[in-house]
Amino acid sequence: MRVKRQKKNRRTVRFFTVCFGFRQPFKVLCDGTFIHHLVANEITPADTAISELLGGPVKLFTTRCVVAELEKLGNDFSESLEAAQMLSTATCEHEEAKAADECLSEVLGIKNSEHFFLGTQDAEFRKKLQQETIVPLVFGLRNILLIEQPSDFQRETAKDSEKRRLNMTDTEKRLLAKKTSKIIASNREEGTIVNEEWGMPRVISTRNVLGVKDRPQFKRNRAKGPNPLSCMKKKKDNSTEKRRPNSNSGAQKEKKEAESDTKKRTRKRSKKGKSGPESNE
Repeated sequence: MRVKRQKKNRRTVRFFTVCFGFRQPFKVLCDGTFIHHLVANEITPADTAISELLGGPVKLFTTRCVVAELEKLGNDFSESLEAAQMLSTATCEHEEAKAADECLSEVLGIKNSEHFFLGTQDAEFRKKLQQETIVPLVFGLRNILLIEQPSDFQRETAKDSEKRRLNMTDTEKRLLAKKTSKIIASNREEGTIVNEEWGMPRVISTRNVLGVKDRPQFKRNRAKGPNPLSCMKKKKDNSTEKRRPNSNSGAQKEKKEAESDTKKRTRKRSKKGKSGPESNE
């Protein structure tokens, strides 16, 4: 049962966030009965319990009229008065303290522009708000916190807001009419025929006598010509040609020097000590 309850609560929170723009951190406006219920049943800390209920961070608020009403109730509500004084106060702009119901209904208004959640234990006040305003209601049942399911009035207002978003306003229709008239005038000058139903230009080719709409012609990605830089002839490097004869001349010089060295190193044999016919004579 606990899982089903959580699913229902998260579904109602999602309804108000999607349809009416409630955002985190959620602002919860508490009256005296709700604060007293939290203190009496020891649902502490209250912000963590309500944040688990709504599925997001929470800020708790109250009004000066609610605090004044708790002061009038006496010592039995002293703890709840201390807890209410610890909460942040929402502006109610009442010089004299009013009843809590009147003060909270004026702060919320019909559209609830501040996007408040309301915590109250008054069942009649909850029914009244469900029929008049767009306020998600939180209440306690012993040690459990619950959210009221969205009423028929709230669901109908959500549907109306969706229809308004989908349909165009009068100013948007005027702007659209001006733009279409400009497009039609420009297309008539270019020789195009306008579709009367939708106000969109329909191009007619001069070749078709019957006025049949041409098929769309798609451009094909054909192969382009070669890169002109790749077609250029290669330039000859004059530096290499000039260097070559120098290298050959150097090699020839080395060869000549080597041959001269070999010639110089050849030893001439002496003819002394050789026996021959001339020595015998």
